[in-house]
Amino acid sequence: MKKGQNFNHPKKGSRIKVDPIKSKKHIRTIKKMLSENPLEYALFVIGINTNLRASDILGIRVGQVKNLKPGAEFALKERKTGKERLITLNRACYRAVEQLLESGAYADTDFLFTGQRGPWAVTTVNKKVKSWCKAINLKGNYGGHTLRKTWGYHQRVSFGVDLPTLMEIFNHSTQKQTLSYLCIQPEEIRKVYENEL
Repeated sequence: MKKGQNFNHPKKGSRIKVDPIKSKKHIRTIKKMLSENPLEYALFVIGINTNLRASDILGIRVGQVKNLKPGAEFALKERKTGKERLITLNRACYRAVEQLLESGAYADTDFLFTGQRGPWAVTTVNKKVKSWCKAINLKGNYGGHTLRKTWGYHQRVSFGVDLPTLMEIFNHSTQKQTLSYLCIQPEEIRKVYENEL
């Protein structure tokens, strides 16, 4: 073993599939658990209420969201694609941001998600999500991408958003890719077989 080598880290080019949080009860439990920690609560709420990647959430600066009202938009440049996108914050995000900003002194140029050691990294988000899911005994594989997948899963399953819209939002090339990404393809196929004539 070489110094600094992590055998738990995936091999270059391989992918680790993480799960969405499918149960609204589990979402409510995590929110309740984090309710006394405005920073982690805001991360969770923004993560499950937008389709932002963890790296993009961590790139949000206070001045971008400080005076936004529910339904207002702000521009964000995606780190992965380099494209600029307009992000709309819903009421839940607005309240979480408001609560976070009330909990401390922030400058407009500060990153929204900053701890005692400075701005958070994607690895921090992964650890946080894993610890929240473990704390409520949630079975499966969870990480930073779980937040984005949870948003997509519930847009489809809970709110009935159509696949072409979700494909466009996630920038997927096929509906099959979107169904697989959201971990709902087997569920939707099984439901077809349950239909009675």
